[in-house]
Amino acid sequence: MKLYQSTYPAVELPRCSIFSLVFPRLDRHREDSPLYIDAPSGYVVRRGDFRRLALSFAYGVTHFDPPATASHGLLGSLTAKKRGLPLRQGQVAMLFMPNSIAYPLVFYGLQAAGIRTTLANASYTPRELAHQLKDSAAEVVFVHPTMLPSLEQAWVQLGVDPDQARRRTVLVSWEPWNAASAPLSTWTTISTLLSLGSLQQEVTFEGNKVHETAMLCYSSGTTGLAKGVETSHFNVTSLVAIQKPMVTWDSSEVVLGVLPFYHIFAAVQLTIFYAVFNIPVVIQPVFTPDLFCANIARYRVTTSLVVPPILLALAKHPAPEAHDMTSFHRAICGAAPLSESLMTAVITRLESLGCKDVVISQGYGLTETSPTVFLVPDHLSRTIVGSCGLLAPNCQVRVVLDGPGEKDAPDGEPGELWIRGPNVMKGYLNNSKATRDVLTKDGFFKTGDIVVRHPQGHYYVVDRKKELIKYKGFQVAPADLEAVLISHPEIIDAAVIGVYSAEQETELPRAYVVHAKGLGHFKSSEERAKFEASIATWVTQKVAKHKQIRGGVVLIDSVPKSAAGKILRRELRDRVKDETGRDPITGAPVKTKAKL
Repeated sequence: MKLYQSTYPAVELPRCSIFSLVFPRLDRHREDSPLYIDAPSGYVVRRGDFRRLALSFAYGVTHFDPPATASHGLLGSLTAKKRGLPLRQGQVAMLFMPNSIAYPLVFYGLQAAGIRTTLANASYTPRELAHQLKDSAAEVVFVHPTMLPSLEQAWVQLGVDPDQARRRTVLVSWEPWNAASAPLSTWTTISTLLSLGSLQQEVTFEGNKVHETAMLCYSSGTTGLAKGVETSHFNVTSLVAIQKPMVTWDSSEVVLGVLPFYHIFAAVQLTIFYAVFNIPVVIQPVFTPDLFCANIARYRVTTSLVVPPILLALAKHPAPEAHDMTSFHRAICGAAPLSESLMTAVITRLESLGCKDVVISQGYGLTETSPTVFLVPDHLSRTIVGSCGLLAPNCQVRVVLDGPGEKDAPDGEPGELWIRGPNVMKGYLNNSKATRDVLTKDGFFKTGDIVVRHPQGHYYVVDRKKELIKYKGFQVAPADLEAVLISHPEIIDAAVIGVYSAEQETELPRAYVVHAKGLGHFKSSEERAKFEASIATWVTQKVAKHKQIRGGVVLIDSVPKSAAGKILRRELRDRVKDETGRDPITGAPVKTKAKL
C-alpha cells in the first residue's frame, strides 16, 4: 500500500466540543471584539455578548414548554408533548433559514445545549425538506418566517398534525437593531427563547464524548439520494486545528460571508473557523455582484470564501468598478473547480482597480471530510494554478486504480482519491450499507474523485468517478432528478448528467428522457423542442433552484444501461464530448491531460 503523507508537520488536536473550542472559559480574545456583522444594517454582535446570547438560547430550547393549544383536551395535550420543545441533549434540531446574523446564534445555542444540528438548504421544496426532516429525526425546526409555508407543507406530507407542527416549529426573525420589526406571533419565536434565563456553562464533550455527532449536513455522497453525514465534534475541532497552518492572516482581516451557511463549506469556515481566531465575518444574506462589491467597500473586507460564479462576476460584471475594492486581497475558492483562465482574469481586473498582491487560492473538500482536504497556500497560488493544493496536516491519502484489487496508481498517474484523517465523518446516518460502500475497514474514505499527484506534493482533480453533479458548488444527485422526471405521466425513463458551461463556470444538470410513445410520436423537431422545454419548466416546480435542469432536456430512444440495469452515464458523457469536443465535467478539450 502506497500512502502519501502531508507535507505539513502534524499538529495537536483539540478534544472538546465545538462550542468549547470557539468560546473557552478562559478566552484569550477580548469580549468587545466584533464577531459577526449584519451587512444590510451594520449591526455588530461582539464576542462576549454573543456567548451570553448563545447560552440564553441554549437555556430556552431546553426549558421552554409551549402551552397546549385550545383544540386539545387533556389527553390530547399530553400526547402532543411527546415531540418538540423542550429539547434534550442528543436530540436533533433543523435550521431552515437564509444567511442572517441569527443563523450562527441559533447554531451555537443548540451546540451549547448539546443538541445535534441538521442544516437544510434554504431553497428546498416541501418534498425535499420532508425527506431531511424524516431521515434526520429532527424534533424542532428553526425557520425564517418567509420559509414557513414550505415547512408547513412538509409537516403535512409527513402526516404531522397542525398542533404538533406548532410545537416543533420556532420562528427566527431576530433583528435586535429594530425591535419594533418583530411582529406578534402565535408561533414560538426566538425572542421568547432568549428571554427565559441562561445556562451557566455549555454542555461539555470530553474524553470519548468528543466523537458524538454534532452536525448532520446532507450529502449525496458518491451516488444516490441525499444522506445525513454524521460529523462529530472531534471532526470539526480537528479540522480547525489542521487547517490553521494552511491559511495566513493578520489582525486586520475582515471576511465577507456570502456563501450559504447550510453548506458545509460555509458552515464550518464562516461560522466556526474564523470565530476561533476572532476574525470578524460580515454576513451578507444573498449574493448579487453589486451588494458583494458594496460590502467590500463599506466594511473594508479583505477576504471572502467564494465559488467560481462569484469570481466570474468579479471578472466580467461592472460592479467592481463602481466601488472601492482596494482592501480586498484574498479569495478562497471551494466547492467546485476553478479554471486558470478565470483566476487570471479576476487577478488582472482587481489589481487594475488598486487591489494589492491579490491571492486566489483553490481548495478541495467534501461534506464527508468536514470539509477541507487540500488547500493551495498563498505563496503557491500563482505557481500551481489549477491544482487543488497540498494535503492537510494529520491526513493520509491513497491514489487507487479503478478495478479489482485496490491497486495503487503509479506515481503521476490518475486514480481515485482515498482520504484518512481526523476530519473524516463517522458515517451516514441510519445507512450502514452506504457507509460500508465508502469507508474502508482501515478508515479511508473513498471520495469518488479522480486525482493526479504531483511529485512535489500537490494534487489535481482530473475526473469524477461518482455520479454527483456540482452546480455552483451545490450537490445535485442525478438519482433525485431522475425520480422526479419519471413521475411525469409522459416519461417512462430518464437519465441525468452534468454538462460544463464555460459561460457560467459550472456544471449544469442535463436530462435525457424517453417519451412513453417514443420519438415517433413527434411530427417535427419543433414539437420535440416544445416538449423538451415543457419538461424543464415542469421540473422547476418540483425541485430546489440549484437542481433545475439548466443544461436542457433531450429526448432519446432509450437510456443506455448495463445488463444489470445500471445507467451508463459514460455513454451520455461521450455523446456530449462528440457534440462539443469538450469534457462535460471539466469543460476541457477532450484530449487534454492533467498538467504536472
